[in-house]
Amino acid sequence: MIQGADGIHVMLACDHAIVRNGIAQILNGQPGMAVVAQAADGVEAVTLYATERPDVAMIDLRMPRLDGVHVVERIRTRFSEARIAIMTTYDTDDHIDRALRAGAKAVLLKDAAPHELVACVRAVYAGQMWVARSVGATRAERGTRMQLTAREMVELRLLATGKSNREIAGVLAISDGTVKIHLAHLFEKLGVGSRTEAIATAVRRGLVRMA
Repeated sequence: MIQGADGIHVMLACDHAIVRNGIAQILNGQPGMAVVAQAADGVEAVTLYATERPDVAMIDLRMPRLDGVHVVERIRTRFSEARIAIMTTYDTDDHIDRALRAGAKAVLLKDAAPHELVACVRAVYAGQMWVARSVGATRAERGTRMQLTAREMVELRLLATGKSNREIAGVLAISDGTVKIHLAHLFEKLGVGSRTEAIATAVRRGLVRMA
């Protein structure tokens, strides 16, 4: 990939205009960098990438119409050389791993300092991996825990809908006591101590979506 004549060309994709403008201001103030396109949703990001062919694309994980993971997948399917960094609010978001598996080269938290943002863009342009320190630490910690089973995922989603232990037992055709045991194991894996914490953690990590 050839650097643009006026520097590293960057595309930003985020549904929050204030965030996009703030990042653009920082990058445009750097020698050798220029933001050439901005997208407000995932579908627009895929289209703009194809027309602008930026050197680096900064993609928000959570966007309307098409989330960041699918944006990375679609872009990388057409342009295998695409150099993409993902942006996220939470270092615990489970979508981070999916985005990296899809071909993203970096993970940047939205509250990163300006010098981290610039370092991330330069690293991705150079073909290097770049992961925010807290994200790396969180992924390492989570990697030591067992993954949730299919049954635990079902129970977690039922829990998120507000169902009681008895209602969950009825749906799964098991006893209330068995549900209680399963939820205790689930809470341990999530590192939480209550139903409320479990739901909040599941939403933050992208395991469930609240209507």
